[in-house]
Amino acid sequence: MSNSNSEINTAAKKEKRLNVRALTVTAIMSAVGVVLMALEFPIPSLIPSFIKLDFSELPALITSFAYGPLWGIAVCFLKNAIHMFFGSTYGIGEISNFILGAVFVGIAGLIYKRNKTKKGALISCLIGAAAMSVFSVASNYFVVYPLYIKVLGFTEEAIVGMYSAILPAADTLLKDLIIFNVPFTFIKGIIDSVFCFLIYKRLSPVLKTK
Repeated sequence: MSNSNSEINTAAKKEKRLNVRALTVTAIMSAVGVVLMALEFPIPSLIPSFIKLDFSELPALITSFAYGPLWGIAVCFLKNAIHMFFGSTYGIGEISNFILGAVFVGIAGLIYKRNKTKKGALISCLIGAAAMSVFSVASNYFVVYPLYIKVLGFTEEAIVGMYSAILPAADTLLKDLIIFNVPFTFIKGIIDSVFCFLIYKRLSPVLKTK
């Protein structure tokens, strides 16, 4: 009985240390995510300039791989909650970033949790990036762009005009999202994944130090 109690206590202490470490890393990664969000930049020749490229999902993806998908989603939430105080879109951009980031790192982290190999990591990132890019159509069409129109005074015609200025055939909002946002979002996820592959192995011993 005493040995059993000792094992239970040891397991409880180990779990507590893991949770404290995960909380600490989540806070740090959230701060890194805020900095990376601030370094966003437009690619006006490929997509309208109000859509900017950033790599702020990278720390969330690393956290998701290290501790599980919920911790990665927590990083997505915290970095956007903090960035909201510095943003210029009344939180709309942050809502969009959180929704898509949570889909990406949540799915990738869940798959990797069940298959912690290089192949599993590759598959998880590809599926996560693909899911994020496909989901971007629904989230932008039904949530984000309607908020831009209602809150910021944009018109759908003006938004479509920004896309059609790059490609005249992109003359409806749904076409715009499929032609531009899907590949843009997928490539963004792949870039985050590549950076994660490059640095995760080096960071892993630090993240999981007992």
